[in-house]
Amino acid sequence: MHPGLRTHRRRLLRGFAAAAIAIPLVFGAAACGDEEEGGSTDPNAPVRLSVFYWGSEARAKLTEDALNAYKAKHSNVEFEVTWQANQGYADKLATLAAGGDVPDLFALDDNMLADFATRNVTADLTEFKGGKLDVSKFPPSLVEYGTVDGKLMGIAAGENTQGLVYNKTLLTKNGLPEPTTGQTWEQHIDWAAQVAQKTKIPGTQDPSADYKAFWVWIRQQGKDLYNGKQLGFTEADLAAWFALWKGARDKGATPTPDVIHEGNVTDISKQLVVTGKAGTSWVWANQMPELKKNTKDELGVVAYPGDPSGQWARAAMYWSVARSSDKKDTAVDVINFLLNDQEAVNILGTDRGLPSNLDLRTAFADTVTDANMKLSIQVENDLAAKFGKAPQVPPKGHSTFRSELIKAAENVQFGRATPEKAAADLFAVVQPKLG
Repeated sequence: MHPGLRTHRRRLLRGFAAAAIAIPLVFGAAACGDEEEGGSTDPNAPVRLSVFYWGSEARAKLTEDALNAYKAKHSNVEFEVTWQANQGYADKLATLAAGGDVPDLFALDDNMLADFATRNVTADLTEFKGGKLDVSKFPPSLVEYGTVDGKLMGIAAGENTQGLVYNKTLLTKNGLPEPTTGQTWEQHIDWAAQVAQKTKIPGTQDPSADYKAFWVWIRQQGKDLYNGKQLGFTEADLAAWFALWKGARDKGATPTPDVIHEGNVTDISKQLVVTGKAGTSWVWANQMPELKKNTKDELGVVAYPGDPSGQWARAAMYWSVARSSDKKDTAVDVINFLLNDQEAVNILGTDRGLPSNLDLRTAFADTVTDANMKLSIQVENDLAAKFGKAPQVPPKGHSTFRSELIKAAENVQFGRATPEKAAADLFAVVQPKLG
């Protein structure tokens, strides 16, 4: 066993602000547990559980506090915790998997889940449902969205959905209406053009490069982003999406291509809605409070345009367990605690999305004093009754689609390609990468 796992202390590695930093991990091989859970039926036997996730220092502090709350009730459990920035996280986890050194408990998102599931890195947690793992209070589609090939490979650490965040102060002082859930896409573009004409600020960021927005739009056309290991739409569908936003640019409803590009590549703190370069930004609903930290203006949030049933209860992040771990029972128990214990839910808040347990979410919401967080919770709860069925978890190659969509959309925005040519180019690159 790696000596790091022999130590009886919690290790929290800090300061991974730059993804380029090489991160020395302290995980021992998951299969070595001769004196721990794998080799003992004693529920009080010592267990050392390795945990790996990504996030900020603020997330690290919340997670450490929640794990401390678990340890207060299970004194025999010690945690070896490592975290890092998002960039490079999937590559690091893949390296660990290749070396047979997978952490017992680790985080994934929907860009990674199918990939690691098909590599046999993640354990099927189906057998734990209804026993050690209670998902009875989760929205059904949130549970479904952790399923790959009929196996429960990830448990939603929180729920999220797409959110259109807008500058309420800008609209109010100019006597303009606010966007509403249920507007058609054409109505939204006309509204954005009206905002631009009155305020000289483009009403909306151009989301033609944003996979979240395209995904909702294509579901509203009766299709989906994927159909098994194939793209679930046609080149003509994608060309129509690009043409929709070319029309919006022609109306002056969106910023110029150089500013659109800026919005495509920046982090959440510099989205166009808070830098004053657009009246709205296309984000996740739970990001509205974080956006508010970067502007003095009042913000609002609604669903993306069109029928809200195109949206779904999305896992903001998953907790998964290593298939090779001999501590699965403890790892699942920790997941169950983090998601179904009120103390843990209150500690973690909305950092990984709204609490998955609807009953505990309601109780947590009653404790929230931040007006923006309250609003994001309210909007998502209001949408919950309108959500459509969760789509399949994206297949391996989803990251290629996301990057190629940005490239294709920007080729159209800058006039380097027609909508039809950009769509054909994307298909040629992406389809062979899926599966």
